[in-house]
Amino acid sequence: VQGTGGSSAVSKCSAAARGYIQDRFLRLLAGRPRRRAPLIHRGYYIRARAVDHCVQDFLLKTQSLSRTQILSLGAGFDSLYFRLKDMGLLHHTVVYEVDFPNVACQKATLIKGMKELSALVQDTGGEGLGAITFSGEDYKLLGVDLSELSELERTLEEAGLNNEIPTLFIAEVVLTYMENTRSDALIQWAAEHFPQACFLVYEQVRPEDPFGHVMQQHFRQLSTALHSLAQYPDCEAQQRRFLGKGWTECGVMDMNEFFTCCIPEDEQQRVQTLEPFDEYEEWHLKCSHYFVLAASKGMEPSWTPLLPSVTVPRHAGPVWMAGSVPAAVCARLSGIPGLRRYGHHSVLVKPNVVLTTGGFGEERGRHCRMRNFHVLRKHAGYWEAACVTQNIPDKRWGERLYHTVSCLSDTLALVVGGRTSPSSTGLEMLWLKFPENCNTSGPDDVAVELVGLQPAAEAAALRWRHSTTEVTFKGEQYLFVYGGRSALEPVLGDWYFLHTPELSYTAIAVEGPVPESRHSHSACSWEGGVLIAGGLGAAEQPLGSVFLLRELEHGFQWQTIETHPPLVPRYSHTAHVHEGKLLLVGGVWFHASSVPGITVIDLMTGLCLDYVINVEHLEWPLMLHNHSSIFLRNEKELLVIGGGGNCFSFGTHLNPEPVSLSLSSILISH
Repeated sequence: VQGTGGSSAVSKCSAAARGYIQDRFLRLLAGRPRRRAPLIHRGYYIRARAVDHCVQDFLLKTQSLSRTQILSLGAGFDSLYFRLKDMGLLHHTVVYEVDFPNVACQKATLIKGMKELSALVQDTGGEGLGAITFSGEDYKLLGVDLSELSELERTLEEAGLNNEIPTLFIAEVVLTYMENTRSDALIQWAAEHFPQACFLVYEQVRPEDPFGHVMQQHFRQLSTALHSLAQYPDCEAQQRRFLGKGWTECGVMDMNEFFTCCIPEDEQQRVQTLEPFDEYEEWHLKCSHYFVLAASKGMEPSWTPLLPSVTVPRHAGPVWMAGSVPAAVCARLSGIPGLRRYGHHSVLVKPNVVLTTGGFGEERGRHCRMRNFHVLRKHAGYWEAACVTQNIPDKRWGERLYHTVSCLSDTLALVVGGRTSPSSTGLEMLWLKFPENCNTSGPDDVAVELVGLQPAAEAAALRWRHSTTEVTFKGEQYLFVYGGRSALEPVLGDWYFLHTPELSYTAIAVEGPVPESRHSHSACSWEGGVLIAGGLGAAEQPLGSVFLLRELEHGFQWQTIETHPPLVPRYSHTAHVHEGKLLLVGGVWFHASSVPGITVIDLMTGLCLDYVINVEHLEWPLMLHNHSSIFLRNEKELLVIGGGGNCFSFGTHLNPEPVSLSLSSILISH
């Protein structure tokens, strides 16, 4: 548990070095600097921002009072006191920090040994008295185990903590490491002993979904189990906890809501452009698994720092589920290498033959961008791996993620877009040519050829997280390339009609309300046009809109498809159309407490029904984002291949094997 404090200080320090947070003291307290990934930077940015938001609100509300105090529980190597002192915000506030004795001693030694720190806090020489490891006029550092409440109370009294003045308690990922009976006792003790008090908590939530399972497993492996989660699994349970332990007001938000509601738009944009970034799913999942809570009692005026500054739909809680869909591991595919990947693309190249290309995954025990092509074939009712190529002979293939592959015939497919890194400028369009007898051969026989594009069509290729869909206009076949993002544009709303098979760029008139720009949406061919659903919009917010691009006599028209109840906004899902119904598979949303399963939208009536995926027969968490899916119409079966991603600092989870979802019970023909 003590190790988590040092690790968190290093991550905050790395985020500060990249400009996410302004804190010149972190590098003095964190030890040797280490560069973290952009996803980690964002995670620690939102954590620091949430704590600062509440602390500064407390200081603002109490600035007219003669004395206040802050008590930081499990403070570790945090720089809070030095930042507040440097900003001139501690005129009448004393900061008390508590941590394990050896952590407090290490920090006291650091402070005394560094002029930049010791100059800010005048050492009054009170340390060495029992558990007090450092004592300044407005800063006291105490070494005591928080779970020993009587010892804590005695030490705080000795250090001069005053029960009668307004006090802010801070517990930043601390209470969850304590047994619940002890953390509950601490929360109740604070409410009973301090007539005017506020309590700020930041920690984990939602243990039971796939990301939550990976998160819990990570902390168990570190021998730092998260005790709070079983008894207090969601924001509402944490709120009830505080209200039941003597606190009279309590606001709580998960970090997606905090980012949207409490961080000004210009600051959101600043953070989103600090580094090349393309891990939206993991960022939003991380944010949905952490919360900030602000409880208070006896404060006049009342302390409510978590009132939204902008109005957005509150998280709607559970989505009503119309039923469930059983998930099963595909027999004979267990342990087959090459399908543990995400950001790839799978396509049915002919009946019962699936080609999977690209993505990021696991190969020979290491994580890397995938160069190999993988073929699955259904034989005698079972899927089996036909073969895997370890080396694509043509280096133009690259190591691409988030591309599309469109089959134009049994022997020809087109690869559009994709990226290597999030700062890559885009990749060339490629032909994949298959032999006639693809059933018996493997991807060794797939020829890769560069597509010669007209200059007008080149921009169609320079994107990823887009869609490429077949449409028909005046009896001619076209590919409709839509949306996505590029190295220069975080979200695109443009489109291209490419006439097949020569891929000439064709200008076709499109009327009607233009959908807002998006990437990571789904697109399906339907009645000669295209159905676009969901996606991530310009402000990195999931979209809940469904559009039909419909063929007219002289061109196409965008039409909005109204759904009821409204579609829960989502992105990073896959989609298929079957007998007038649009099926959305998985994805990421954060307007609901469950995870997306299968959503069925009746395209005639707009009726929208959600179905949970029953995973009781799977022995591992099923992450349904960054996956691919193949719909087998005759069997009413969905084959889900790959999926998952980097679960913040908790490790990478890749769905270990393909999964079959039986949809026959929810697709009963009329």
